[in-house]
Amino acid sequence: MAQLGYARVSTRDQDPTRQHDDLAAVGCDRVWTDAGVSGTTTSRPQLDALLDYARDGDTIVVTELSRLGRTVRQLVVLVDDLGARGIGVRSLTQAIDTTPGQGGGIGTLLLSLFAALAQLEREVLVDRTMSDLAAARARGRVGGRPTVLPPDKLAAAHALLAAGTPKTEVAAALGVSRSTVYRAIERERVAMTAGVR
Repeated sequence: MAQLGYARVSTRDQDPTRQHDDLAAVGCDRVWTDAGVSGTTTSRPQLDALLDYARDGDTIVVTELSRLGRTVRQLVVLVDDLGARGIGVRSLTQAIDTTPGQGGGIGTLLLSLFAALAQLEREVLVDRTMSDLAAARARGRVGGRPTVLPPDKLAAAHALLAAGTPKTEVAAALGVSRSTVYRAIERERVAMTAGVR
């Protein structure tokens, strides 16, 4: 039953010494450190090595939960996977410990509550965004990046294509990429099919 420390800094300029000191102070037997690795990065070599090394009864200790992952969903999935292997997770800053026999049930409950709140926040954000987009469309506004091919250039593209000019040459003549011409024509076709101009 070992306490295994994990430290992570996002850039190579940052110093993980404080994390190492805090992990050593609580009695971590060994510390794995990822340097220059963002929390959103899926591949964290030292964390992967730690996860391979950890055994049933061990506890992975971090100074704060954000060292293990940037999103609550990442954390919950990781903690669930570790819990199924009999491995606990302890955060020093948040005072959460999922280790069986060390208040593990309460720690897991807290993480689950965080996950539920994060999910609710995501759903509210999506609903709000969709409502705002619908209101904008009702006022005749369409979101997104403005088209690179305004109506006059699109009309010129149609005229050149109707004359048999290859799309690559049409794009060069208009000063845009060939994919821009394809997208503009496709967007116009979809809009016409939907009855919108």
